Amino acid sequence: MSLAQEKLYTIDDIYNLPEGSRAELVDGKLFMMAPPSRKHQTIVRELFSSINSYLKSNSGSCETFFAPFAVFLNENTNYVEPDISVICDKNKLTDKGCSGAPDWIIEVVSPGSKRMDYYTKLFKYRTAGVREYWIVDPEKDHILVYNFESEYTDDYTFSDTIKAGIYDDLYINFSEIAAVLNI
Repeated sequence: MSLAQEKLYTIDDIYNLPEGSRAELVDGKLFMMAPPSRKHQTIVRELFSSINSYLKSNSGSCETFFAPFAVFLNENTNYVEPDISVICDKNKLTDKGCSGAPDWIIEVVSPGSKRMDYYTKLFKYRTAGVREYWIVDPEKDHILVYNFESEYTDDYTFSDTIKAGIYDDLYINFSEIAAVLNI
């Protein structure tokens, strides 16, 4: 007796989802995404604002994008929408999104994304060539910073100021974000 084969999805399946549906594709498996909470969106907005302002004031060559923004980690089986992506190689940018690994990715953890953000995406981002990955978990008052180039990991809270590893002088004050959130 043969076992039933699990369907493997492709990028075409992502683009054929009903309008308004959001999903990510990891190793050919489709993961539907729930709409983010207001707290989640506030954190993303504040982080994006800080990073984008820094890039503009320093005439940076990198570009910052927030979800939904397509990141194709490989051609057909890994498609993700990080909360924030910083891409420094303009050759990776297409009309559809980013082909290849962004330099820096930030994910804000939602109740339904914990396993994906802490485990699956951590592995995928590291192996794809992402230089730096931050996991921001507001429920745990915790920020994990993975600098894959320097091979270090640091733990922070929403009362800390965190230096971005891919820049010499970009610091993000999480206590200011906590103040906006009233936490």
